[in-house]
Amino acid sequence: MKRSCMLFILILLSGLSNAQHLRSPQKMKLNAGIITSKLAETKEFYTNILGFGISYENDFYLLLHAPGKQAELSFLLPNHASQQPLFQQPFQGQGMYLTIEVEDVDRLYRELKKKKVEIKIDLRNEHWGDRHFAISDPNGIAIDLVKYTRPE
Repeated sequence: MKRSCMLFILILLSGLSNAQHLRSPQKMKLNAGIITSKLAETKEFYTNILGFGISYENDFYLLLHAPGKQAELSFLLPNHASQQPLFQQPFQGQGMYLTIEVEDVDRLYRELKKKKVEIKIDLRNEHWGDRHFAISDPNGIAIDLVKYTRPE
């Protein structure tokens, strides 16, 4: 009886620890934020050049969404009194990039060339399967515009 009881407890404990592994993680939504004094230039660039929409805007914060609303970017003025010290230092213009997957990278390339957007990396195919080109936003953030294809 004692042995059966111990076996039952071990099975029960084993089941509880396995149940924790079966729980799915909670859903998360990523919104990358950039601290910059260039809110007006940033708004102009993302809305007029890349077709982003404005989700929310006030005098110190700008929340933009990609066409289709599948992703958002936020921009915040540096050293704003409403923000904690962690969110006050401005982005220094290096070491960040965004990848934006598009349906027709060739068409977008032609459209941006017509708008006289400076192309940092010309349209090209990579052996791992990307067809892409790159530009840069007013804050120095590199933007890789890509259509994923099969590797050559």
